[in-house]
Amino acid sequence: MSLLDTPIWEVIKGSFAPDIWVRLVPAVGETLYMTVVSSIIMLVFGLLLGILLTVTNPDGLVPMKILYTGSGWLINALRSLPQMIMIILMIPVARLFFGKSYGTNACIISIAASCIPMYARIVENSLLEISKGKIEAAKSIGSTNFQIIFRILIPETLPSLIRGFTVAVIAVISMTALAGMFGAGGIGDIAVRFGYQRFQHDVLFASVYVLIALVQLVQWIGNFTSKQILKKRNLI
Repeated sequence: MSLLDTPIWEVIKGSFAPDIWVRLVPAVGETLYMTVVSSIIMLVFGLLLGILLTVTNPDGLVPMKILYTGSGWLINALRSLPQMIMIILMIPVARLFFGKSYGTNACIISIAASCIPMYARIVENSLLEISKGKIEAAKSIGSTNFQIIFRILIPETLPSLIRGFTVAVIAVISMTALAGMFGAGGIGDIAVRFGYQRFQHDVLFASVYVLIALVQLVQWIGNFTSKQILKKRNLI
């Protein structure tokens, strides 16, 4: 039966049935697992790539035009790929690491590979907000490039980096839902197999509730953390 043929209030009422949520609980656990692990990988590699782009920028601490141009081109190329195509391209890599191309661990590679370039650009844009005057002042007192990066650039832009990371984590959650179509499990798998293919619209609605709640929670944590850092900085 089509969703349009079902009274919307019946679907909403049915989506709160206990048996549906018993089925969803393990899927929520799989989604959280994929989100946390993928976000950690994205944070580490995205931060490193963002710092690399900032440092090797023509106006950066260590200008290296070839490295900057090559890295920027690669990141832009990866960002231009739709998430579904990225999942398909990462299938051989997942099989190389895990011996199979499906499951939560296998799809984490695709999720991280898709979101790392985006977060790298977010990090670069945040770090470039620092005025050149602060960097020049740090150089004048003998600070090394390493000290400038980890004592000035990152601390000064930390609230912005956290807000950018929040946006990236939400993209990861979206990616986990899509990866469910490729055997990753999680909420996306439940929504597609039961909500779409078997026309169990109450299951689809319940899956939507969970995804909305996760995004709202991540956004609240990101905003709260960023505001607390700004408040602490203003009190010092």
